Amino acid sequence: MLFNFMLGFGKFHRYAVAASVGLALSIGLGISLGVPEAIVARSQTRLAQKDFFREGIYKANRAYVLSQSARNAADWNEVAKLWIQAVAAMQNVPMRSSKRALAEKKVVEYMRNFAYAQDRAAISSNLSYPTFNSDILDEQLELYLSYIESLGVPDIMIVGSSRALQGLDPSALQTALAARGKGNLKIFNFGINGATAKVVEFQLKKLLSVEQLPRQIIFADGVRAFNSGRSDRTYNEIIRSPGYQRLASGIRPRLSSAVLEGNFARENSLENDRANSLENPSAKESSYKQSLEDGKEPLWLGAAAEPALTEAIADLWINRIDANGFKPVSEQFNPAIYYRRYPRVAGRYDRDYESFWLGGEQDAAFKAIVSFVKSRKIPLLVVGLPLTWDYLDWDRSVREQQFRQYMQRLARNLGFAWRDLSQGNLSRNDYFQDPSHINRYGAAAVARQLAADPRLTWPRAR
Repeated sequence: MLFNFMLGFGKFHRYAVAASVGLALSIGLGISLGVPEAIVARSQTRLAQKDFFREGIYKANRAYVLSQSARNAADWNEVAKLWIQAVAAMQNVPMRSSKRALAEKKVVEYMRNFAYAQDRAAISSNLSYPTFNSDILDEQLELYLSYIESLGVPDIMIVGSSRALQGLDPSALQTALAARGKGNLKIFNFGINGATAKVVEFQLKKLLSVEQLPRQIIFADGVRAFNSGRSDRTYNEIIRSPGYQRLASGIRPRLSSAVLEGNFARENSLENDRANSLENPSAKESSYKQSLEDGKEPLWLGAAAEPALTEAIADLWINRIDANGFKPVSEQFNPAIYYRRYPRVAGRYDRDYESFWLGGEQDAAFKAIVSFVKSRKIPLLVVGLPLTWDYLDWDRSVREQQFRQYMQRLARNLGFAWRDLSQGNLSRNDYFQDPSHINRYGAAAVARQLAADPRLTWPRAR
């Protein structure tokens, strides 16, 4: 029941699943976890007599059959649970078994299928609210609300564009701060692709209620977020969205309680369906049961799958947004390879620096952010994220210097913390996905550098 219970909490279940999987695998492997040795011995005897390979194939076939009729998040949630149960069974195939080598391959295959099922579940949103014309904003908002319901309001929130989303790892920052005696702080990355100062102002002042605001904010980004000379497509899409209109009417986003209730109701229904299916199997179930008797299993996402679907699974499994809102990207920037795939764009033609102007609406929005957080006694740290030396040609370097001077002046006059990480040892290529976007290794390095800064202050862990 614990396993099913943890997987029933709407979208946030996919981030809790690792803990429940570990529990299931530890029990299956006979790790005592404080259980009396006699009980462990009896359990291990029963486990030794059990055909885990057969059970794994059975669970995988169940997942396959259910996937053929899955239509909503609850359906795909059940598919995901079955794939994890199949993984646990295959992991428990004895090390000396002749089936162990194949079982290990099945674990990898089933985990890919599990990842796909999870993301299919996420497509059917638990957020009963119209879209903000931004998939990433819709997803991050739902995750943030689920995070609050599950763990409470974070101590620290990271905001900014895709550079922040993948450029500052909240888990690495939490670990680094804890190592320095700051306690176990909760940190969430609410980065949004294309975010600007205007978008961040919208997030903090309109989208979230006062009760949903963190105790400290890190605005991690660069020139693009503050350049009023360029068109702000993301903000313009948001204010034209159905979600914005709903928000303007005074109705704030919230998670649908009906979804959570439906998950538990469906759990009972599915248990009955499983029992009935054993007595009155459908044609599909009869087919896979026969396959099971023959020692076979149908291909779901194996070599026979459509190439486009296989590629989609790979994309979903890699670079997924994690439980803390962070997008870990593993690719490492290699100029020799990168510029064979993409043209080199000079700074004078870079739209991020288009009609460069550090005044105007973005400047006004940022000053409004500073005023707002000061009124709420929420400390603000602005971080200029690193860029590669390869990216910083003469035109970009001039604009970046102007941006640093602009931020230094505002920090001094308005009273917020500013840290420039755009130069120095964090600019190495292996810390980047591309010339201007940090990868997971760089994101961890940024977190460590901020945590090590003795001049920065952090909230006390509660």
